[in-house]
Amino acid sequence: MAQENQPNEVPGQPPRRRAVALRYDVDKDKAPMILAAGRGYVADEILRIADENKIPLYEDTELARMLSKLELDSEIPGELYVLVAEVLFFVYRLDRMAEKRERLIEKMKEQSNE
Repeated sequence: MAQENQPNEVPGQPPRRRAVALRYDVDKDKAPMILAAGRGYVADEILRIADENKIPLYEDTELARMLSKLELDSEIPGELYVLVAEVLFFVYRLDRMAEKRERLIEKMKEQSNE
């Protein structure tokens, strides 16, 4: 999720959010794909769905602006690979931490049942 002022924003009102959803399936995709992108209400819906599904958010206003210019269901261009790789690494680290936390919780449950 990212926020930025847009030329058509209403003065005195908070800027409309911009959100972009990416998908990257190592087994299916050659490169990350743009699943959804939008501002305002659409961005709010993307963020709501991400929250409901416990999908991590990475905030980068400039990257969101660049990605939102791409067509839906398109691969990101090579010029953005490094920036998107940072996002994917961030998500990977969060996933690893969540796995460790789950294993720790299971271990603690097992020990308390002994």
